[in-house]
Amino acid sequence: VQLQASGGGLVQAGGSLRLSCATSRRTLTNYNMGWFRQAPGKEREFVGTIIRRSGGSAQYADSVKGRFTISTDFIKEVVYLQMNSLRPEDTAVYYCAATGRTFPRYARSEYDYWGQGTQVIISS
Repeated sequence: VQLQASGGGLVQAGGSLRLSCATSRRTLTNYNMGWFRQAPGKEREFVGTIIRRSGGSAQYADSVKGRFTISTDFIKEVVYLQMNSLRPEDTAVYYCAATGRTFPRYARSEYDYWGQGTQVIISS
């Protein structure tokens, strides 16, 4: 399983950014995909997960619910994290991850594969 995250950058508060995680159709079919983030000096935390073979069902951390959306594109073999209404506290390195476990998973330890991070900086 290979995961390649991209799309980070510097955005003003209130703005939007879309992160991408390039993978394979096989991974999207057989793994639940997740996004995590890690701010300086903090633990890596769950952002959201999209459930395989669910028609796009996703779950999110309370801190991003209503602002972030995860989606998949099987043609392009990509998982997206659309981030709207960005806040300075969203500043972090964002990681995509994959787990073969069933049901939504929220803990870092439950994900088997990780991409490299992409830096997101939100200026106030």
